[in-house]
Amino acid sequence: MTRTVLITGGTSGIGRAIATRFAADQEKVFITGRHADTVEQAAKQLGVHGVACDATDPGQVAALAARFSELDVLVNAAGGLPQSAPGDVPALEAVLAQWHANLAENLLGAVLTTASVQDKLTSGSSIISIGSIGAERRGGSYGAAKAALAAWNASLSGELGPRGITSNVISAGYIAGTNFFRGQMTDERHNSLVEETHNKRPGTVEDIAETAYFLASPGAQHITGQTIHVNGGAFTTR
Repeated sequence: MTRTVLITGGTSGIGRAIATRFAADQEKVFITGRHADTVEQAAKQLGVHGVACDATDPGQVAALAARFSELDVLVNAAGGLPQSAPGDVPALEAVLAQWHANLAENLLGAVLTTASVQDKLTSGSSIISIGSIGAERRGGSYGAAKAALAAWNASLSGELGPRGITSNVISAGYIAGTNFFRGQMTDERHNSLVEETHNKRPGTVEDIAETAYFLASPGAQHITGQTIHVNGGAFTTR
């Protein structure tokens, strides 16, 4: 049976790779992004449906949810490092703006989107949110938002689990080939991050996409409330 899959932030990077993976299996895939032209272009290239939607805007999120009668997979992939405040903003106001932006983009967007569609989910449905190794170390306001995402996920799993719905976070390590660092990645930093891994390579968007695809599969229906670390061993758990 063809599943309906919604992927926020699906126009580039990890979100786009996840959309590509589900589309390859002939699922009915919807991607979102903030800019209509970018969404239209990506949707055409991937052969999926595109909807312009800012995940932090309740009105836009509600309109997005209204498109669906049922939803099988939700992937909260929207997020990233927000733009810094202008240099002429007072220091404390800049700090507040940075924290607000990170919480909005990396936590609240996922919360709003999930809340808007959770009544459309049915037994066997899956929610997957993209977290970060930054939640464990050196993450600043971005890492704090991703840590909160994992805490919220655990609560969400307890709420939706009795309905047969799974909810998990994929905590991504360093992923090469994305625009996450906004062109600021240096060779030295790249080499340092790779050296931290056990398998001595950067992650790829396909690594995260395959993990998301598995978590949405029938074989993963007893995995819920978890943070799955995909980082080549750069951060380990026991």
